[in-house]
Amino acid sequence: MSERRHIHLLPDQLISQIAAGEVIERPASVLKELVENAIDAGATQIEIRLDGGGIRRLCVIDNGSGIPKEELALALTRHATSKVRSLSELESVRSMGFRGEALASIASVSHLTLSSRTANQKHAWMIDGSHGVIEPSSGSQGTVVDVKQIFDEIPARRKFLKTEQTEFSHCIDMVERIALAYPHISFRIFHNDKPYKQWQATETIQRIRDVLGAEFISTGLEVEGSTSICHLHGLTVQPSAARSRADKQYLYVNGRFVRDRTVTHAIRSAYNDVLHGDRQPAYVLFLSIEPSLVDVNVHPAKSEIRFRDSGAIHRFIQQCIATALARLGGQGAVHQENTPNEENTHTQTVGADKGNSSSALSSPLSNQEGLSTGQSINNQANPFVGAKPAFPYKQQTPLNLAPRQEVWQKAYAPLDIHSPQTISDNPQPSHTSEEEDFPLGMAIGQLHGIYILAQNKEGLILVDMHAAHERIVYEQLKSLADQQHIITQELLVPVVFHTSEKQVALLEEHKETLEAIGLSLSSSGPKSIAVRAVPSLLAKGDIETMVRRILNDLENIGISHLMTEQRNELLATMACHGSVRANRLLSLAEMNALLRQMEQTERANQCNHGRPTWFTWSLADLDKLFMRGQ
Repeated sequence: MSERRHIHLLPDQLISQIAAGEVIERPASVLKELVENAIDAGATQIEIRLDGGGIRRLCVIDNGSGIPKEELALALTRHATSKVRSLSELESVRSMGFRGEALASIASVSHLTLSSRTANQKHAWMIDGSHGVIEPSSGSQGTVVDVKQIFDEIPARRKFLKTEQTEFSHCIDMVERIALAYPHISFRIFHNDKPYKQWQATETIQRIRDVLGAEFISTGLEVEGSTSICHLHGLTVQPSAARSRADKQYLYVNGRFVRDRTVTHAIRSAYNDVLHGDRQPAYVLFLSIEPSLVDVNVHPAKSEIRFRDSGAIHRFIQQCIATALARLGGQGAVHQENTPNEENTHTQTVGADKGNSSSALSSPLSNQEGLSTGQSINNQANPFVGAKPAFPYKQQTPLNLAPRQEVWQKAYAPLDIHSPQTISDNPQPSHTSEEEDFPLGMAIGQLHGIYILAQNKEGLILVDMHAAHERIVYEQLKSLADQQHIITQELLVPVVFHTSEKQVALLEEHKETLEAIGLSLSSSGPKSIAVRAVPSLLAKGDIETMVRRILNDLENIGISHLMTEQRNELLATMACHGSVRANRLLSLAEMNALLRQMEQTERANQCNHGRPTWFTWSLADLDKLFMRGQ
């Protein structure tokens, strides 16, 4: 048996090194803390110098307010900060940093020097983190933090660092995340004494273009919404521009980049019906919320937060994103990932204005009022300008027929060739005045029984008739389902399963919510739940798995849309099988009826599986193909 070791106080240096393990993972972590300090100091210019990917040297220079000589030593002391003084200030903190641990932690795992000058000092002063000696130094107002040889004295930590190039890429990613949220600050980055990247102070939309590229802007949809306690604005991409990886997802809460599963789930839910396969949406979203309603003191790295009412935030964000996607209407332009530049307009969108046509790729952000769901918490001008929809959609009017069977059958057969919107049973395939009024133009023929060819005043439109009809039927089925009360089905034998005591308590807390979505649950023991009734549409599914997932959603984010999602999955399958199939010949009147209904249907530019429903080519594009006028 080993000899018992006595309890003793740890030395300050070891305490700082342990604390550094929670905050300082790699050079990018150091860079984050230093840049955030510069922002809190009011800097408008930040210069970053890296050597060896930040492993050998990392230096941050700013023009902020600076640190007085008498506070330099205190700045390198653990739990010393100018940002909070009381618990009430901590609960409503607005600064990027507040723990007072960063500089002390960095100094404990590297060789750090700090020089600073305030506006009323004649010259700068410098302190060496190793011995704490303060000496006069040169420099203008602001602060210079120079960090060398990270983890040199902790070999066990240094061996976990990757190659210089990998660490450098992490540093750049970190700066990009911060730069997006602070467009009024200019950033300059040097690597191995060579200029690498520079962003001038500018507007938000231009900073997004500078960091993420014109391609991101060209496929972006404006997101805007407000309540009495929070405000959301930013850009999210069209479903057709979704990515294979979740690498372009930027969420900022009160200017701080965070990762939050409540918001991620809300965004993904809004995209549910329009994403193809495992594609991931890309977005830059800024959420401003009363600081007292969000806890940023969850993790030492400050990358995780906790909302006081996560369910309300989930509903708000999902509604804002869904509104932006619905406003896309019939913008059927499909973004091509291999498009060499934004001048390629093979996916140009047909304009709604009679005298104007706008491209979803070349001018997605024209003037339009931001949408609001309440009062904004601030009066600052929205830096985004709205995307003008290609044509205004109209909400499909729910069919109100009886009996119910006839209603659903009507949804499956929406091609009404006698609709007043259909111009003629035999429209002429020429450029007529009617084409001026219909963004999708008039049908001129059918290709291989799969595609509809149409022309409008701008050029040629190609429609996948099955995909388009599938979306139309799906939206009609959803509308019908939403208008009717949920029909529940009692289970002959209740489904009983074991779970945690916490989820049993959660069941009682959310009982009314669960009953409203057609679920009848009860506790059958301290750690077991009995399912006694479910919505009839979902009665043949895996009931236990479904209920477990709903309870997990309620536990983690305070809300669950799983029932609606599963119902919609069934309706999507029904719509797919009930839509017009390929190789079915349609008359011109039927084709035009389909085009008119596309113009009236939300999200008509993707089918239920996220596939595009139509492309458009302008006359200019066609002229280029045939080299006319060259």
